[in-house]
Amino acid sequence: MSKKIMYNLPENVKFCSECVISNQRPSSYPEFKHTKDRKGARYINFDEKDVCDACNHAKEKNLIDWNQRENELVKLLDQYRSSNGSYDCIIPGSGGKDSAYQSHILKYKYGMNPLTVTWAPIMYTDYGYENWINWIEEGGFDNILIKSSGKVMKKLTKLSIENLLHPFQTFFYGQKNLIPKIAAKFNIPLIFYGENEAEYGNPIADNSSSLRDKSYWIANNLSEMYLAGVSLKELDENHNLSMKDLYNFIPAIDGEFDNIDLKIHYLGYYLRWTPQEAYYYAVENTGFKARPFRSQATYSKYSSIDDKIDDLHYYTTRVKFGLGRASYDASQEIRNKHITRDEAKLLVDKFENEFPDKYFNELMNYLDMKEDYFHSLCDKFRPPHLWKKVNGEWKLRHNVNKTGTDD
Repeated sequence: MSKKIMYNLPENVKFCSECVISNQRPSSYPEFKHTKDRKGARYINFDEKDVCDACNHAKEKNLIDWNQRENELVKLLDQYRSSNGSYDCIIPGSGGKDSAYQSHILKYKYGMNPLTVTWAPIMYTDYGYENWINWIEEGGFDNILIKSSGKVMKKLTKLSIENLLHPFQTFFYGQKNLIPKIAAKFNIPLIFYGENEAEYGNPIADNSSSLRDKSYWIANNLSEMYLAGVSLKELDENHNLSMKDLYNFIPAIDGEFDNIDLKIHYLGYYLRWTPQEAYYYAVENTGFKARPFRSQATYSKYSSIDDKIDDLHYYTTRVKFGLGRASYDASQEIRNKHITRDEAKLLVDKFENEFPDKYFNELMNYLDMKEDYFHSLCDKFRPPHLWKKVNGEWKLRHNVNKTGTDD
């Protein structure tokens, strides 16, 4: 009897021969398409040697003439650099290692005058908030902090968990969709993101593109749009969330950017991007501090630490795709030659089964959600081809260490 396949996932599970990512990892983030389900979603590609796109991209980085890429960056910045003290680019970020690195180097090495824009976390951690303050004060940046209505954020986040088991969807939406609107309002035509998404196996056609070419930033038909797995019409009629409540979360309406040609660029295309080096740079130049303890379900302390819901998000990715936080962290470090695959496999085995309980009760109280109800949702969204219940405990059928129930 065949097992039910969910989220359009590949039926046969296989792992990259060079890192510890499996072919179950989404590569195109279909959530940004605002559709009801994942039909048509893409997942990370493996070549004929079972090497994933992200590992192949890491090899390609070794063949790039980075001096030439930097020259391209300088020419680009020369086109936009302000001569009168006005803002000449927007840097989205929270003051984490990546946004701290890119904003600081653009301002102090390349003479740009960035406006930093922060889409506030759902629930700030103390150290995440401190890093945001240090970024602005010690780094020396002007900043716009947008804090969405707590009522709206809470309701959408709860619906996202109930309908999609996706605690972070509302944050992702706001982060992606609000930044271009801020750029348009301030007439700043250049937006810089950090890492090129190809670092993780997400397809990026090219580094430079007009905002109008990005379908998830422009909405043509609101009647077909979904947030938190719910249509905008239903959010209005059944959940009392009007367009005024949802504006920050949805793409711009077609025509909203007609008076400005916004350009999106990735600094990681021009400068060789290594997360660990970005971390050290941020510590030295903006007062960034790592988490005071190890992040649960992984071994690292400095990545994705500003929101209390981060850890729960990674837990739900493991439920839905069989891949948790340690798998993502270890794969990145393999590609940067900081650890071996054998070491990564041990780290995944040691940490990834850990449940993120540090902020769990606080999050459940915030969402007005019973713990048992959350766990029942996890069971509902757990793909049968990935998971099997053994003596009352869920076990992966396949894992990178080949100790799964079906390995």
